[in-house]
Amino acid sequence: MELEIRRMTIEDLDSVIDIEEESFSVPWSRDSYESEISRNILSAYFVAEADGRIIGYCGMWFILDEAHITNIAVQKSFRGKGVGKRLVECLLEEASKKGIVNLTLEVRDGNIAARKLYEKMGFVVEGIRPGYYPDNHEDAIIMWKREEEQ
Repeated sequence: MELEIRRMTIEDLDSVIDIEEESFSVPWSRDSYESEISRNILSAYFVAEADGRIIGYCGMWFILDEAHITNIAVQKSFRGKGVGKRLVECLLEEASKKGIVNLTLEVRDGNIAARKLYEKMGFVVEGIRPGYYPDNHEDAIIMWKREEEQ
């Protein structure tokens, strides 16, 4: 599979929202993504495209000297094929270009596949946000990748 990672555009949002709704029980709205890619100068969003079709996306915010990964999602039929890893690598590269070496994210406690990927990519658990997710009050695991761990 030939995979291209590129900046997200407004034209990508129909596909992004389809994957968002397939992936998350509390999905972000189209307006949220529009705002992120057209008005938030402290964000970067990307899509993964294979054969002219969007199969995944990711994004992050830049906060002072840190980056906060906001979301990563891959279409169900493409999970387990390295797309998520490529998206995380993209975010790490983008942060590095800006001189940012400390990145954080939250992940559902029960999302074992994502947690394993993040650990493989050098993120470590540093805390828990109890009852963070509004749909089922599942805990969020706070993970960091810091300069000394890279």
